[in-house]
Amino acid sequence: MLEIEYEFGERDLVHYNELQIDQSEDLQKKLKRNRLFFPGILAIFGLFLWSYYSDYRTALYIVTISICWAIVIPQVIILSFRRQILKSYTDREKLAMFGHYTLRIDPKALAEKSPSGKNKMPWKTILRIEHIRNYIHIILENGAALVIPIESVTAGDIQEFSKQVKKMIGLYG
Repeated sequence: MLEIEYEFGERDLVHYNELQIDQSEDLQKKLKRNRLFFPGILAIFGLFLWSYYSDYRTALYIVTISICWAIVIPQVIILSFRRQILKSYTDREKLAMFGHYTLRIDPKALAEKSPSGKNKMPWKTILRIEHIRNYIHIILENGAALVIPIESVTAGDIQEFSKQVKKMIGLYG
């Protein structure tokens, strides 16, 4: 049956976790608060100083700080999150996760050969397949996902593989 081979690395793991951030309403609220609420209060305070005390210089500093806060702090939060993702895994876990993967479509299961070993996932445990940006995600019922970076596929036809996985999920899932 169909088979693909690809390389999975650190940036692919970071990509998947950033998607989790994008889909998390709680984290989006926190980012929005850091981007809008605090800088907005600072800007209003600066405008108050400007209009009430005619202190243009201090008002300009405060408004400039609020604009910089709105632009820079969310980026700092995202960079910090990326570092935390990679630090949350031990070297042993990283060795088992990063490297060369082979996925093969069998009639009863999706067979995976990875740095951590061989695994077969029955079709009924696979919920769906999604194409997001330059990645294909095979979502499993336990909340995990196989993340396939399209640009790092070294063997096989990823488009045909994706179509066949959808078909197998429809038949057996």
